[in-house]
Amino acid sequence: MKRPGDRYVPAPYFNELGRPPHPDIPGPIRFPDSQVVPLAWSDLDQWQQDNHVEGFTVFRASCRAVVGQERAGKDERPILPALAATCRRAMAMHGTPSPEQARMFFEANFRPVRITKLGDSAGFLTGYYEPIVDGSRFPTQIFNVPVYRRPPDLVPPAGYVKEQGFPNTGKSMRRLADGSLVPYYERGDIENGVFDGQHLEICYLKDPIDLFFIQIQGSGRVRLEDGTILRINYDSHNGYPYTAIGRILIERGLVPRDEMSMERIRQWMNAAGPLAGKELRSHNRSYVFFRIVGLSGDEEPAGAQGVPLTPQRSIAVDKLLHVYGSPFYIEAELPISTALPQTKWRKLMIAQDTGSAIVGPARADLYFGAGDEAGRIAGRFRHQGKFALLVPREIDPVTAGARFPLPPARPNVEAILAAREKEQAAEKAQAQSKTPAPARRPKAHVRPGRHS
Repeated sequence: MKRPGDRYVPAPYFNELGRPPHPDIPGPIRFPDSQVVPLAWSDLDQWQQDNHVEGFTVFRASCRAVVGQERAGKDERPILPALAATCRRAMAMHGTPSPEQARMFFEANFRPVRITKLGDSAGFLTGYYEPIVDGSRFPTQIFNVPVYRRPPDLVPPAGYVKEQGFPNTGKSMRRLADGSLVPYYERGDIENGVFDGQHLEICYLKDPIDLFFIQIQGSGRVRLEDGTILRINYDSHNGYPYTAIGRILIERGLVPRDEMSMERIRQWMNAAGPLAGKELRSHNRSYVFFRIVGLSGDEEPAGAQGVPLTPQRSIAVDKLLHVYGSPFYIEAELPISTALPQTKWRKLMIAQDTGSAIVGPARADLYFGAGDEAGRIAGRFRHQGKFALLVPREIDPVTAGARFPLPPARPNVEAILAAREKEQAAEKAQAQSKTPAPARRPKAHVRPGRHS
């Protein structure tokens, strides 16, 4: 394939394998550095046994947002209009379908494809949850860890679109009094009190570790002194990439790799003391700012799609690769009932959220709900799994590929070369046969002379 900047070299005529397909014929789906392989429904382990009514309900909950995103016309990925068309069919169905109707809806409207990153045989799964912690509206001797809202001098990364929310990656900047921009404060600066006196506090917690984990999860519920539940959600970040402090503990030999979990990180920081914990957290320069999204603790938090998450059915994915609302069937052995990966996970999941650490075509964060038990389960997750992306049939790679014009049959290169050599030999022989013989010089006449 000729790439921009390549020098043009005419190809031998026997290597011409046909013209490109017509531009209005849909091509196969392509993800950067990824491999996509079509599957049959029978290739999905225990597909028939899943609760398809649950999966359909969560999928349909995403559909209004999917259709709205397509109407906005700001996403040019070809999967979006196809997914929106499927969503319209789901929204037109009245009531709750039967288990068979729900399963048949997915089988009639989608086709599964195995998706992996090039060079990997499986995808990677982690878990997340919504912490519930105690807090106060005002600082006290116990509650003295501030939860900050977005500072007014924070400038979003390039390409920020207000309607799409603050991106979870990219370089945020700080605007100075003279209008110039500099990198924003790091976590260490903020934990050392750079915002003191600016009145950015939403509420106060009693443990900096609680705040750290809420920032990792992206949302939390704060139980205030009068029993009111204050829900806070991700609003913006300071522009630095997320660094896993668990990896630092492993590299320092402080926690064995096979014991690493969020709970193990908490145990280490509690045992090491406030200064050691603060030093460890400073290696993750990223810092998250929050906003208040509601005072009710009854509903689940909304993901990045703007739809309330469903425990064990919602996943966070790489939003640069996948469209929110896309269904995935995930197969894995996970540590749910125990700390060992012995629970079979075979479930239809819907992409409704994202995260700065969620990067790649087969990478997902599974949402497990709110509270300590959900946190214990989610904190144990760092496991491989198989990802099947359900692709709308309108752009299914197999169906689309069947509509491509077939190239002409590949020529027999050896025969062509042999024929060329034979033709060249014949031309040479013919040229030699037509060449006139050189004229013979006449013998010199010797005259008698004095030497004769």
